[in-house]
Amino acid sequence: MTDQSHTRFSVALNVNGVKRKTEVRSADILLDVLRNNFGLTGAKPGCLNGDCGSCTVLVNGWPIKSCMMLAVAASNTNIVTVEGLKGSATQRAFIEKNAFQCGYCTPGFIMNIEGLSAIHPDADDSIIEEWLQSNICRCTSYEEIKAAVYKVLGKKPEAGR
Repeated sequence: MTDQSHTRFSVALNVNGVKRKTEVRSADILLDVLRNNFGLTGAKPGCLNGDCGSCTVLVNGWPIKSCMMLAVAASNTNIVTVEGLKGSATQRAFIEKNAFQCGYCTPGFIMNIEGLSAIHPDADDSIIEEWLQSNICRCTSYEEIKAAVYKVLGKKPEAGR
């Protein structure tokens, strides 16, 4: 049996609207390919097991933790990273509501909320809470992040919040 751990394959990925070709190993995760092969460092390595959400990108419009997806599985999909948003309403809301502190988790939250606003534009509090649970911030309160989400969705926080 031959060792294929170093065998490389050509893969074409559609990232931020641009078709890109690169060489990957079958075990390379999307996070590493985005960062190392394409220089798109907005998705951050955190836990590398799908818990923290700092590596979240959109794949076909859905928030996906790029540390959990093989790069070869991402061919024939549309991938959007935080670099592909360029001043989106979600980015502006995070700035206006001071929804960040150190900023490490912020791109993952922004990508998650971009997905939420497209998939559930009329999200109620329970859906917002559920979606926010997929990302972790260790520096700041979630109140500012929730305020940014409400701004993106054009909602007012429910009474008592």
